[in-house]
Amino acid sequence: MSNLLMILGLMCAAAYLPLTSASASWSRSIIKTVPVLAFSFAAYAGGVGPFLVAALFLSALGDFGLSRDGDGPFLYGLSAFALAHLVYILHFMSVSNAPLWDAFSSAPVAAIILVALMVSTELWLATHTGHLQWPVRIYVVIIGAMGLAALTLPFGWMVIGAVLFIVSDVILAINLFRMSDTHHHRMKAGYAVWTLYVAGQVLILWGGMLG
Repeated sequence: MSNLLMILGLMCAAAYLPLTSASASWSRSIIKTVPVLAFSFAAYAGGVGPFLVAALFLSALGDFGLSRDGDGPFLYGLSAFALAHLVYILHFMSVSNAPLWDAFSSAPVAAIILVALMVSTELWLATHTGHLQWPVRIYVVIIGAMGLAALTLPFGWMVIGAVLFIVSDVILAINLFRMSDTHHHRMKAGYAVWTLYVAGQVLILWGGMLG
């Protein structure tokens, strides 16, 4: 059952790819929400633990929020993803049985690069987010902590998945706040965000299923 649900999720994710730059609609929102929702059900069917199931489910809610127009849905989606990352932190730390700061001893170079990336958002991102500045700042801290939690794990699928998730969010931030609606790379950025995001979620799930 888990494998069938993962295949369903991947098929729906592929179906959404051409819609990444389309106007908001209910059909587009549903297609965007189904893939990670299916991954959540796959995690439940695979018995991988409540944290991973909950993180994927919250991510699906975030997908729905970000598929709609307006600041309200955006903040709803951002909040859902922030909660998902908090639950991912719990999941990664329960697997590694290590505190967050162990990332600086287990993977010091990667941890320092991640912290530097978080700090750098004050220069290239925060000042361009207007009245959303503080929600975005809080989100950056939370996803950064998620990355550090992943670095407490032995290198494997979950670590790669977390890295892809973070990269997708960096591109999404650039797409939302630094690119104009007519920017010639905007469509490519949308494809990259969705592809990296889905790959990240699948690899985290796959790593959890492999134990």
